[in-house]
Amino acid sequence: MIRVREVSVIGDDGEPLGTLLTEEALSVARDQGLDLVEVAPTANPPVCRIMDYGKHKYKASKKAHEAKKKQKIIHLKEVKFRPNTDQHDFDFKLRNVQRFLENGDKAKVVIFFKGREIVHREFGMRVLQRVAEATEETAVIEQQAKQEGRTLVMILAPKNSKTKKGGTIKAQPVVKPAAVPESKKEVPAVVPAIPESKQEVPAVEPKVV
Repeated sequence: MIRVREVSVIGDDGEPLGTLLTEEALSVARDQGLDLVEVAPTANPPVCRIMDYGKHKYKASKKAHEAKKKQKIIHLKEVKFRPNTDQHDFDFKLRNVQRFLENGDKAKVVIFFKGREIVHREFGMRVLQRVAEATEETAVIEQQAKQEGRTLVMILAPKNSKTKKGGTIKAQPVVKPAAVPESKKEVPAVVPAIPESKQEVPAVEPKVV
């Protein structure tokens, strides 16, 4: 399959044999029971090496397999909360988030709003804040709270994971939500209806960091 007239040849021991006619180089390889393999086709003349091509392919395949075994695949695991999630359900889902992070995976924390709940996004932000505070020892916030349709999404990553640029993601300081009066600390199981004139979402929204 080597169609050029002459090639620069490297022996099986790595020593250069000089520039030979292709037929002559093939003859040398056959005499040694080996193959003539083109390794630098763009050179002038092209460079060929005398080697056992089958053995070469086996070593390359084995090396690629070993590299794949050592490669760590990071998954993005999703955990859904509701803005009015009760304490028991919150603790259960939080354990899942912590387990994913401990296994080296990222956690996508999703707050799903139903119906008119979407006008009270601050309840969902508080849930995300609680998750961020509970995992601040083992995780960093890779993506701040972001609205996607009827959901709020925050992505957490293990503290030892790397950014695309190769640096460690720095944890952001946690900002605690403003104190809530005693009479308003409990979030109702069903968000009450709000008159049409008051359904606008505040211009400034709290952030989870």
